[in-house]
Amino acid sequence: MLLRLALSAARPAGGIKILAQSPAQLFRANANPNLNLSTVRTYARRVVRTREPVEEMRAPSLKEKLMGPPSANAYSMGKGAAAGAAAVGLGALCYYGVGLGKQTSIADNAIMWPQFVRDRIQSTYAFFGGSCVLTAAAAAATFRSHRLLELASRGGILATVASLALVIGSGAVARSIEYQPGLGAKHLAWAVHCAILGAVIAPICFMGGPILTRAALYTGGVVGGLSTIAACAPSDKFLYMGGPLAIGLGVVFASSLASMWLPPTTALGAGLASMSLYGGLVLFSGFLLYDTQRMVRRAEVYPQYSYTPYDPINASMSIYMDVLNIFIRIVTILSGGQRRK
Repeated sequence: MLLRLALSAARPAGGIKILAQSPAQLFRANANPNLNLSTVRTYARRVVRTREPVEEMRAPSLKEKLMGPPSANAYSMGKGAAAGAAAVGLGALCYYGVGLGKQTSIADNAIMWPQFVRDRIQSTYAFFGGSCVLTAAAAAATFRSHRLLELASRGGILATVASLALVIGSGAVARSIEYQPGLGAKHLAWAVHCAILGAVIAPICFMGGPILTRAALYTGGVVGGLSTIAACAPSDKFLYMGGPLAIGLGVVFASSLASMWLPPTTALGAGLASMSLYGGLVLFSGFLLYDTQRMVRRAEVYPQYSYTPYDPINASMSIYMDVLNIFIRIVTILSGGQRRK
């Protein structure tokens, strides 16, 4: 205790003076005279900015554009092509319907047809109607059978290849058999071919009765209008379209196959689906014009007395396939519009 008092008594007087001062007085005494308190506060509040690397914006590559999501107008080009084809068809119907064509048409030549030519054309359209009835009956029967519907609804490459093989093979067999009047092997092969087609398209029944009914009515209107154009146009007007139609068929077929691996959720897949849907509708409408005039020309020029008789089944199968493809695409278009609602 005494030692502490002695030590305290030994402190210099200047130290006591310093301890007696306030902190603000000490800061003013020791601070740089050239600095003031506001300068220090401003420096402390200042935000130190550092330059961060800025990522440069680059344009998307071609692959990114094709595999990216489709735009809102992905199907506009296909719809425009279908609308343009419809306008051209309506104009052709009006043009040839009022008799502005310079050459003779099928309707003009029909006045001079002998009876056997009329019988050939009537039998051809009779088999065409029978094909439609058999296909519809087979599709309804397959849709009612759980096992058959499961087989018809299977997806994948193997199922698609098997379906194509059945359709193409049965059609080739039906065409290769020689036609004979009365029931025979060709009639049986023709019925089997129509039944296979009905079984293959049976899953289309999931769209519902109202859509299928509307599609059937629209298809009837399209087929009736195109048949009228083919009958009123010059008799060989559309017979020169075979080459371009064959090229278009290859493009549409390739687009349909590519759609299996490229879904329409990508820009490329949507473009291929639009080409297969609307391009196929325009293509098979052109095929219907071509096949109608080819059927009439063959019925006119085929010899009345020949070793092999005129084959109305083969003549009807081409028109039947055109109408079936038109119907399927109209159903697809109507079902897409129904889903958007």
